[in-house]
Amino acid sequence: MGWTDINILAKGKAEEDSYESYASSIASQNQIESGEGVNRNVSVYDPKTGVKRALKDRHISLLALGGVIGPGCLIGAGNALAKGGPLALLLGFSIIGIIAFTVMESIGEMITLYPSGGGFTTLAKRFHSDSLSAVCGYAYIVVFFAVMANEYNTLSSILQFWGPQVPLYGYILIFWTAFQVFQMAGVGAFGEVEYWISWFKILGLVAYYIFSVIYMSGGVKGSPAFGFHYWNNPGALSHGFKGVAEVFVFCSTFYSGTESVAYSATESKNPNRAVPMAIKQTFWRILVVYVGIGFFYGVTVPYNDPNLNSDTKALKSPISIAITRAGWAGGTHLVNAFILVTCISAINGSLFIGSRTITNLAHEGLAPKILAWTDRRGVPIPAVTLFNALGLLSLMNVSVGAASAYSYIVNLSGVGVFIVWGTIGLTHLRFRKAWILQGRTVSELPYKALFYPYTQICGIGANIFLALIQGWTTFVPFNGGNFVDAYVLLPTAVVLYIGIAVLKSHSFKTVDLLGVDLDEGKREDMEATFEDEIEFDAEHEENDKKFSNSRSYGKKLTKFLA
Repeated sequence: MGWTDINILAKGKAEEDSYESYASSIASQNQIESGEGVNRNVSVYDPKTGVKRALKDRHISLLALGGVIGPGCLIGAGNALAKGGPLALLLGFSIIGIIAFTVMESIGEMITLYPSGGGFTTLAKRFHSDSLSAVCGYAYIVVFFAVMANEYNTLSSILQFWGPQVPLYGYILIFWTAFQVFQMAGVGAFGEVEYWISWFKILGLVAYYIFSVIYMSGGVKGSPAFGFHYWNNPGALSHGFKGVAEVFVFCSTFYSGTESVAYSATESKNPNRAVPMAIKQTFWRILVVYVGIGFFYGVTVPYNDPNLNSDTKALKSPISIAITRAGWAGGTHLVNAFILVTCISAINGSLFIGSRTITNLAHEGLAPKILAWTDRRGVPIPAVTLFNALGLLSLMNVSVGAASAYSYIVNLSGVGVFIVWGTIGLTHLRFRKAWILQGRTVSELPYKALFYPYTQICGIGANIFLALIQGWTTFVPFNGGNFVDAYVLLPTAVVLYIGIAVLKSHSFKTVDLLGVDLDEGKREDMEATFEDEIEFDAEHEENDKKFSNSRSYGKKLTKFLA
């Protein structure tokens, strides 16, 4: 064998290695074309919490847009209409919507940069303290276990409307088991089911808006055009400022969940694409869902309609009342079915958000470590089971004696939202301060909050104000039970903050912003975009040429060895 042949052999070996690289590239390209992605450096599981990254872009988008349409919007808003009137309802949804917008801008800037592991509770720990993280996390748990317990009761009440033979507790236990089993299927199944339910809810709400326009314009046979008649008779406000203050608490609860994109980002395949897209939908979500509900409920149903205070869940819905007033009594069953689906979605979403909050707190050392465990599919089974068990609180409503205590617990969710939102705004201010102190520039941020810092400062101030005045109606005449219910979370939050600072952190100091690792929590998307594919093709075009050459050298080598 001569030196020339040895060189050919060596070159052939080198080209063989190049061929293996090329084959690997082809496999990656096939992954792109099959939608599996190309970035092998990104784990399928979150390295911190162990949850699986299985939510697609469309899942995140529809969860953000339609996931917030729950029974509160369909039934609870009827109670708010009765207490405040149409103007109060519209003001409540609009003003709370502005506050929600400031919160979502903060989440957009932070979570787009740090989508991994924990959402805003973890960021509160990184940029402020363990104490603030604990207050935010546990307030969020209170919000969603109250919502979930209420929806278990609503779901069972609707089924009793159709099948009174089964007791209320029977329906609750049946669905408790069903939701527990479904959550074990993993986040991918959750995302897919919520995607289609969200579409159903959006289309159902839009159908009601169209009906409302036709109804108030005289398009329904036998019903004359009445326009804004109910704003004049019985009037725009039912109880003056007192009613407006009460409506603010209702509306804050209805808005809870808009910030949940921070948790779904951890389990998203492509947070750098999905999160900004979901945040940018916030304006339309507020306008179409909340302001739309506030407007159309007020023009189709008078605040003094007796059905708003009915014991039947379906009849409390302004949608059902409007359809019945238009002359279609059987429409109650259609609305019942619509509310039933939203209840299923609300419980499902509450279980997802609540269990992930518990898991993150456990990873931060702020909850028992066992609650941080996930199975091999990335499902936090202990956290899901514990949070679902809290939903059994709805069984209290079966007993007449416990029903009043149950209602007090459910009402806790209003002030909890203000605590969480205020914490998010404060964390954002601390994050930006750390970013600038460490020599980073705003232009480096993948998503920039609008009107920073004015929106954040105004949002924090508004949340503090609303947290303090939301129980104003309990003073005159003074009602001890309602007063405690309205304000108990505020001193509880203070006690929790101090307790964590003393027992865990051994200090009331906040973290040194110069020492915060600003790169921790970043991650790349799992799936390639169209632009990635073009770049991929250019990068490996040279491998095509090398592969052709390697085949030529391979033929020479085969001929020599033969």
